Amino acid sequence: MSFQSPVMLIAAFVLTTVAVTFYVKLWRNRRAATPSALLPASTWRRHVPYVFLLAAIPLLLVGLARPEATVSIPRAAGTVILVFDVSNSMAADDLKPNRLVAAQAAAEAFVKAQPATVDIGVVMFSQAALTTLEPSKDHNQALNAVKRLKTNGGTSLGQAILAAMTAISGKTVTLEPEDIGYWRSATIVLFSDGEDTGGPDAEEAALRAADAGVRIQTVGIGTAQGATVEVDGYQVATALNEELLALIADTTGGSYHQASDTEALAEVTRSIDLRLTARPEEMELTAFFAGAALLLLTIGGLLMIRSHGRIV
Repeated sequence: MSFQSPVMLIAAFVLTTVAVTFYVKLWRNRRAATPSALLPASTWRRHVPYVFLLAAIPLLLVGLARPEATVSIPRAAGTVILVFDVSNSMAADDLKPNRLVAAQAAAEAFVKAQPATVDIGVVMFSQAALTTLEPSKDHNQALNAVKRLKTNGGTSLGQAILAAMTAISGKTVTLEPEDIGYWRSATIVLFSDGEDTGGPDAEEAALRAADAGVRIQTVGIGTAQGATVEVDGYQVATALNEELLALIADTTGGSYHQASDTEALAEVTRSIDLRLTARPEEMELTAFFAGAALLLLTIGGLLMIRSHGRIV
């Protein structure tokens, strides 16, 4: 604890000592002037109101010294990378109007729900992941990046995770073991139907994220029944792979989220739990000491009225 006006601590000690000394001397003089036959057998109760009143003096003066303490304030903070599957399968319409549009709506709801203390970045991925926006506190930039997403190509979940890790750490991340730091306050939110058509192994990439302290929350886009999409003139069947998405999330200590329609998906995404961090902040405690002193003065005054019928 520190004090902005430490000289008041000296005043608190001096004035409290003077007040206590004066009270003790006054009480002894009164006792000496009272015939012994009239003295009560027990007098401690008569002192109680004055104890409360005297105890309020140092509290008030310490409050005037403007004490400060460093406290840890919990808050949702850190870095969030929104990772979007923009492969051709995301054009399937088992979520209306299609999977990608449903994912965009869910992501927009998520971004709008985040406090300004959260840095948000965007990575889109198909066969080759591409970072479209570095993490920042400008959430409008994240929203604009999400709105520009278009479907194209195949899917590489592993490459997407590594690209998100690169955005978080500022270093190129591969499956090779390399110290990229520990990023406990970072979260990857992966929007995908879970179809993985090539690239680095997704589970190994998730293990790489887990080693760096990064948690992955996966959001399943689509249904188990699936749908068909046209790719290069061919009708291709596509369905939600919940097993892989759940495995990726579990590997990093995250959670898998899935909903059966666009509205429910947006609600699920808003419920994603980010980590709470504690930020040390200086907090002035003057109000606390003043409140405590006022409470003691009130108690002392009430006890005095009860004992004497008035404040004396």
